[in-house]
Amino acid sequence: MLGPTAHVDTFTRDNLPPPEEWPDFLLEGFDYPDHLNAAVELTDAMVARGFGDRTALIGNGRRRTYKELSDWTNRLAHALVENYGVRPGNRILIRSANNPAMVACWLAATKAGAVVVNTMPMLRAGELAKIVDKAEIGLALCDTRLMDEMIACAKDSRHLRQVVGFDGTANHDAELDRVALDKSVTFEAVRTGRDDVALLGFTSGTTGVPKATMHFHRDLMAIADGYAKEVLGVTPEDIFVGSPPLAFTFGLGGLAIFPLRFGAAATLLEQATPALMVEIIETYKATISFTAPTAYRAMLKAMDAGADLSSLRVAISAGETLPGPVFEEWSEKTGKPILDGIGATEMLHIFISNRFADRKAASTGKPVGGYEARIVDEDMREVPRGTIGKLAVRGPTGCRYMADDRQKAYVRDGWNLTGDAFYEDEDGFFHFAARSDDMIISSGYNIAGPEVEAALIAHPDVLECAVIGAPDNERGQVVEAHVVLVAGIAADELTVKRLQDHVKAMIAPYKYPRSVKFLEALPKTATGKIQRFRLRGN
Repeated sequence: MLGPTAHVDTFTRDNLPPPEEWPDFLLEGFDYPDHLNAAVELTDAMVARGFGDRTALIGNGRRRTYKELSDWTNRLAHALVENYGVRPGNRILIRSANNPAMVACWLAATKAGAVVVNTMPMLRAGELAKIVDKAEIGLALCDTRLMDEMIACAKDSRHLRQVVGFDGTANHDAELDRVALDKSVTFEAVRTGRDDVALLGFTSGTTGVPKATMHFHRDLMAIADGYAKEVLGVTPEDIFVGSPPLAFTFGLGGLAIFPLRFGAAATLLEQATPALMVEIIETYKATISFTAPTAYRAMLKAMDAGADLSSLRVAISAGETLPGPVFEEWSEKTGKPILDGIGATEMLHIFISNRFADRKAASTGKPVGGYEARIVDEDMREVPRGTIGKLAVRGPTGCRYMADDRQKAYVRDGWNLTGDAFYEDEDGFFHFAARSDDMIISSGYNIAGPEVEAALIAHPDVLECAVIGAPDNERGQVVEAHVVLVAGIAADELTVKRLQDHVKAMIAPYKYPRSVKFLEALPKTATGKIQRFRLRGN
């Protein structure tokens, strides 16, 4: 039963999936009042609790306190309502790289009761148009450095009526900033319902009509009050750094919601290369890092060259499953935990994770507090421990696709089916095997690509790799490895043989890659996920 709504534009509530297609929501311990505005909780409420003078955001050469962020977002909210006619429930698209201005725009739009769609700067007009059409977006806020594609999208759009520029460099020399400059620093935020949609997260890697996941104000709070509190133990002394775009829910949680919920600080990088992340960690003494396994390998190499990462108290790995060798090397060199976990845009954030005191190499960990997970077969029956099956999960967050028949495939019998093949070991740890459609079946053997990848990446000549199943007349499929070599290593048959022999020595010989292809770089999404479908197309 949905609670009260403040939305006068009821588009999102009208396009929720029917109740019978929802997953079961486990809300014990996640009790929020009927009226809840997530942006108020992350700004004004933090100032009221005494955090006003503490640093909230670091980026583009300056620090902003919680009081400054509260004032800034309140001015912007006034501008959105008074100058651009934003009404509760309207959808607002934000286009920007990771910077404080993007966070401010998101918070301001949320205070105004809008439903926000954060997007990445690399999207082109055609891709933006699909999002605009799906969500029927009338207003876009865009970093002035990225206006061309946004304007091109608006030119042919029947929905997008206004594109308003903001200054992502924090110099406040753009239309939205100028309009907001003389507004009051106090704003009566819309009393949104806890069950009002606050955020539409569009899934990455989708072909055709994009899928929009719908997240309530209570969902934004639940990921902080669950994972960030229980697993990370975030305190006001923490300083976050990371590479995931704020446009994806993983980045929005890790670089905005989590730090702001607990009075901590976030450092925001528009270009979050491993080298820049190392620099930020050293400069600001960052304590919590969010990035992909490949970046951690680069950071380990930087440590060999003298980089000081000793301020980090925990490293969070995501995007790809964390190979055992990287887990071991990081733990050995830093003496600090590196925690692998799994999340999904549909679930909003991480729902299975390793813990500080309970972690295991090559494992994704155990369910986060409030979540339940099980491994099931095609008929949703739980399979014995050690058996690979489909990962099913439920908890305080879950999948609600907006006006999408694919809801029926993702949610079955109240459980979210993430599309991942996993197994659970005797100790209750969950282990990633493959995406459900990525299991390689060769001569009747089921081979999980990540296991082969972990073996390959343990070889000193391999910088990174991805394994897929390639069609084969005799075997059905063969294991095919796409490998990026360390600089100076010859991409020749001797190297192929060396890598094949290495895999045979590490894991069952039938799993070795019969085909090895050398690449300059692997195709990836902005969150660091390897796009294996593009490798299959080669």
